[in-house]
Amino acid sequence: MSDVVLEINNLETYYGPIMAIRGVSLKVNQGEIVAVLGANGAGKTTLLKTISGALNSSKGEILLAGRPVQNRDPDWVAAQGVAHVPEGREVFPFLTVYENLMLGAYRRRDAKGIAGDLQMVYEYFPALKERTSQMACYLSGGQQQMLAIGRACMSRPRLMLLDEPSLGLSPVLVKSIFQVIRRLNQEQGITVLLVEQNAVVALQTSQRAYVMEVGGVVMDGASAELAQSEDIREFYLGQKSAGVRGTRRWKKRKTWR
Repeated sequence: MSDVVLEINNLETYYGPIMAIRGVSLKVNQGEIVAVLGANGAGKTTLLKTISGALNSSKGEILLAGRPVQNRDPDWVAAQGVAHVPEGREVFPFLTVYENLMLGAYRRRDAKGIAGDLQMVYEYFPALKERTSQMACYLSGGQQQMLAIGRACMSRPRLMLLDEPSLGLSPVLVKSIFQVIRRLNQEQGITVLLVEQNAVVALQTSQRAYVMEVGGVVMDGASAELAQSEDIREFYLGQKSAGVRGTRRWKKRKTWR
């Protein structure tokens, strides 16, 4: 079995008095792409923020390669090899493409390696190379998403957290972005935890997936098997089976092995 890069056990996170994450447990193995599906408000973004240190948990543990990382500063978590690509991209609008990318490597001191990784990013995203001196605020939404992913690559992460990379993008750009995500996983060995509302592309891209509702995990298993689930097909893929009425209220977590 592959080494476990990320392990989460019985995690709970609050927004003020509201419990946003309810006893979540999951694993991501070395070299995997694992998807987290769910509607708005399911707790997906909160989960990624808790992993990266932007939010503190009140209970449970987060292990990175067996080492506890919960409730540590985001800078410390990033230094352990976690790169968070947030929802909405959050590039630095008045810095150039090049400056944004260099900020991804701010902890590194290996000038030759940084130069090589910059060329690697430009190879995956040629549009960024063409705009290396352009301020990020003038990029399209798709180009900003490329820049956010490229910036994360510059840190040489062992684990990349991707939050809704398809948000606001055309189908053509979504296809292009996810092709690069697969290539980064296969060619660069980057392990990925992917939060995504587009269940079709998420299940096509990932090996395994978890489904969240109201802060908890209600289903998990191999992506190909989950894609055949009646509940998933009806509520996340929009494919209701004739004569079958699914339910979105899972009383017990379902696991496919």
